[in-house]
Amino acid sequence: MRWSLPLVGLLAACAAVPTAPPASQRPPNIVLFLVDDLGWQDSSVALGPERTPFNDRYRTPNLERLAREGLSFTQAYAAAPVCTPTRTAILTGQAPARSHITYWTLRKDTDTSAKFSGLLPPKWDVNGLQPEDTTLPELLQQAGYRTIHVGKAHFGAVGTAGADPRNLGFDVNVAGHGAGGPGSFLGLENFSAAARKGDRVWDVPGLERWHGKNVFLEEALAAEAVEQIDAAVAAGTPFFLNFAPYSVHAPITANPRYAANYTHLDPREAAYATMVETCDAALGTLLAQLDALGIADETLVIFTSDNGGLSAHGRGGEPHTHNAPLRSGKGSCYEGGIRVPLVVRGPGVARGKRNDAQVISTDLFPTLLAAAHVELPHDGVERDGLDVTGLLRGGSLEADRILVWHQPHFWGVQGPGIWPFSALRVGDWKLIYRHADRGFELYDVADDPGETLDFAASARARVEELARMLGGRLRAMGAQMSLDEATGQPVPWPDEVERSDPFRFFQF
Repeated sequence: MRWSLPLVGLLAACAAVPTAPPASQRPPNIVLFLVDDLGWQDSSVALGPERTPFNDRYRTPNLERLAREGLSFTQAYAAAPVCTPTRTAILTGQAPARSHITYWTLRKDTDTSAKFSGLLPPKWDVNGLQPEDTTLPELLQQAGYRTIHVGKAHFGAVGTAGADPRNLGFDVNVAGHGAGGPGSFLGLENFSAAARKGDRVWDVPGLERWHGKNVFLEEALAAEAVEQIDAAVAAGTPFFLNFAPYSVHAPITANPRYAANYTHLDPREAAYATMVETCDAALGTLLAQLDALGIADETLVIFTSDNGGLSAHGRGGEPHTHNAPLRSGKGSCYEGGIRVPLVVRGPGVARGKRNDAQVISTDLFPTLLAAAHVELPHDGVERDGLDVTGLLRGGSLEADRILVWHQPHFWGVQGPGIWPFSALRVGDWKLIYRHADRGFELYDVADDPGETLDFAASARARVEELARMLGGRLRAMGAQMSLDEATGQPVPWPDEVERSDPFRFFQF
């Protein structure tokens, strides 16, 4: 069924289906479906060794279809545990440590970091991505793609040119601006924060045709995306669609169309589950349109999230447990904050398989350029992503790779791993460096994805080895460390911590 919701009347204007011109020599279309705050466990597609109660809680049949027809990654990571750093990392191929976009942005020249005792954030790029930055859509645009953004942007701060995706390489922008959440998810509230007497900076722009209608935000976005796909196919151009739901970001809002499916849950969790299902329905709408246009086989579809699932607040039940067996959630250095779903379908992609390789958001930049037959830019800019085309075709990595996370900011909510940190994963091992107390934690995340057993005190030689590796990587990236509030100086690099400090292996 192309659309399972009672919105057929609203979508009548989108119903005309153009005939796609011959495309035998055309590069693939690309659909990047980037959900906001969707956790590793927030779907019915099991990405761990066994199904869990969370996998059985959610209804995501369209993602199940994508997994059957494509490749699921079990150890995919976001570039950061919050949104803007990951979203800009995808567009630039640069890790947040290198770009200095290490936290979420909002207003021009304004630092959004929360206060953390004893530390100050560095002078990071508070305005985010700007037109002078080379971006994935810009490169695809230059190669003849029609580049379309629909949904949440959150690339550059409000009041800067980067707030408008059209200044970052997109031909079309629908509903994207500088704020990272919606005023409301309801068309009956005009997608505005006015109904909750909130800051109007959150109001979603450009969807006036849907104001006053009984429609959920992602339903409207999906209809807008269908129109844009139709227009690109009618024009005979390959397209890059960056489809970015505002769900499942706060404010957690129930979609009444799915409420009957979750009456057995806590009301807040039931509302969250309806948002997950609404995102899946939007995915189904896009997949159905690709089928209707006869272009499914020539379209690369990537489904993922910008960080781990919200768990510290705003949810029902016990905090910090909503990504179990992973530890903690959004904002945290632990796996619950950075491990995300990733499912890919398209030309040449292995079908119905799982891959355990460690991949990260920045890999999308070189991989999608390779799929589009576009060379990496020769602009002297260092980038951090890896072209994982071989993995998509069913291959494996030749050697362990090094993944680095760096967030010299406090998210503002108390919880496990929610503090300024740097971290590294290589092979089975993950090292966490806490900026506040210069302490380390060491986990074997292959055997212990819940990070329950800390080896830092018993495996000091490995800690020192990985600390040298992490320090070297951070320096090479030009990373900015947190500042010691008392001295105003950066905290030591992880490989410069005094070895005699007896507290560096202790958790606080």
